[in-house]
Amino acid sequence: MPDHEPWLIVEASDDGRFVGTGRAFKPSGESMFYASLAESDISLECAIGAARQWAIKYRVPRIWVQAIPDDE
Repeated sequence: MPDHEPWLIVEASDDGRFVGTGRAFKPSGESMFYASLAESDISLECAIGAARQWAIKYRVPRIWVQAIPDDE
């Protein structure tokens, strides 16, 4: 993704968690980074819910989801 585009990803990990990461921008241009909290990593539904709240707040138009770890 281009450096100026907001992004948000929720990825399945090998240990059964779902980890979210992302980046967006305030109207001032300041970068805002997203890193999910352990309590929201426990299920895909929780992870997407937490990511969705952040996406709405920072106007991220899309959340990419990887529901199964890469190695499966």
